[in-house]
Formats: sequence, C-alpha cells, structure tokens
Amino acid sequence: MIYREYPPHPALRAHVACLWTARVTAPMAAAAAHVHRVLPDNCVDILWQDDGRQAYAVGMMSASFTVPAARPVRTVAVRFKPGAAGLFLGMPLHPLTDTRAGLADLWGRSPAGRLDDALWTDDLSDAQRLRLIETTLLGRLAAMEAASDAARAAPLGMRAVAAIEAANGAVSVDALADTLGVSRQHLTLQFRQQVGIAPKLFARICRFRRALALLRDARRAGDLAALAAECGYFDQSHLIRDFRDFAERTPGAF
Repeated sequence: MIYREYPPHPALRAHVACLWTARVTAPMAAAAAHVHRVLPDNCVDILWQDDGRQAYAVGMMSASFTVPAARPVRTVAVRFKPGAAGLFLGMPLHPLTDTRAGLADLWGRSPAGRLDDALWTDDLSDAQRLRLIETTLLGRLAAMEAASDAARAAPLGMRAVAAIEAANGAVSVDALADTLGVSRQHLTLQFRQQVGIAPKLFARICRFRRALALLRDARRAGDLAALAAECGYFDQSHLIRDFRDFAERTPGAF
C-alpha cells in the first residue's frame, strides 16, 4: 500500500487536517493480503474509491479496526480536524461514531454522484482529483457561511477540543467544564453532538496518540513508567490499558 498526505487549500486549513491518497498496487492471494490497522485519531474522513463502491464518511473511532487490502484499489480522501466534519456533512457527528455512512445519504444522491463521476470517469492524476474534492468542500463551506454565522463562530465543542489538545489530553472533564463556564452535563452533550464522542474519551485518545508518538523515540521506549508520567497517566498500568483498548496490543509491541 502506498499512502501519502497533502496539505489542504489555505481556505480549508481551519477545518481540514489533510487530504490523502492510498493505492494498493497489485492483487494478492487471501493468505498474503496486506492488513492495515487503523488507530483512533479523533478525526472524521470521507473516502472516494475507484472500485465502484459509493463514497462514504467514516466517523470517530473509539477503538482500532483492521482494513484488508487484497485487490488493487485507489483511494482519495479528506481528513477533517476534530469537530469540523459536521460543518461539511450537515449533521451531528455522534451517530457516525464507530460506523460509516454513504455520502449520497448525507449530501444527496445527485451531488455525491456528480463528484464520483468527475473523480473516476477520466484518467486524472491524484493532484487533479484532490483539487476537485477541495473545490467541492470550498463550495459547501461558502454556502454554509452565506446561510449562517455558525460557520464563523467557535462552538463549545471546538473550544473544548482546543483546550484538550493544548493539554495533550491531560485534563479532567470537570476542570474543562469549569474553564468554559458550563456544567459537565452540558459540555458532554454538546461535545458528543459537535465532535462525535464524549470529551473524556477524546482526551484519552489525545493522550494515547502522544504516548504512541513518544514511544517511537528509542530514547523513551525502554522506560514505560517515565513515558506514562510524561504523558499524564496516573501510572504505567493505565498507559498499558489505553494501548490495549485503542491498539489491541501492548506498548512493547510497538
């Protein structure tokens, strides 16, 4: 599998983490099929593929999942920043958690179909396909901004995301609610609707992602207790639990 990420159009940078492409280049026997494990990353993606399947959005993940790649397929996709996908999908994000939805069901069959045809009817380059996706996203963003000030204002969920990410996930929901001047219950409800999962789980995934990044540094890999403390875990056992919950393996397996 060949995977690449690309920076978004400047007008999309507040909402889009990246655009990406992936290509499985040759068919494989079932016994030799490549299996890629996707870890939770607090993002929502939309994928378009050239194998005849309908384009679809993948919601927030509470655990990892595996993707087998046994046949050639080309993918072009967009990955939204946490909490930003709802603006482009036109729906609360919590119903998408740990599942996917066809883009035709979210955007309408005609708009989704036109983009699918534009992407795959002609022999375009990856860069050309990504520009088509960006143009569509820019159009949807402009329409939303023209209809409402909501696209310009930072809703509660997005302000909470910024605070959690600034703390690398090492913040309690109670402290976060106090900082934002709302009740824990109100914060949790709004966060689930606007971001897709509860703020406590979002913070755990932030902390796990930081630990995973640091673990790949050989200087830290040998001392899990120090790594746990650096990432805000109560102790080493809590670090190991998060790796089992989110990656289905121990830190040592990385």
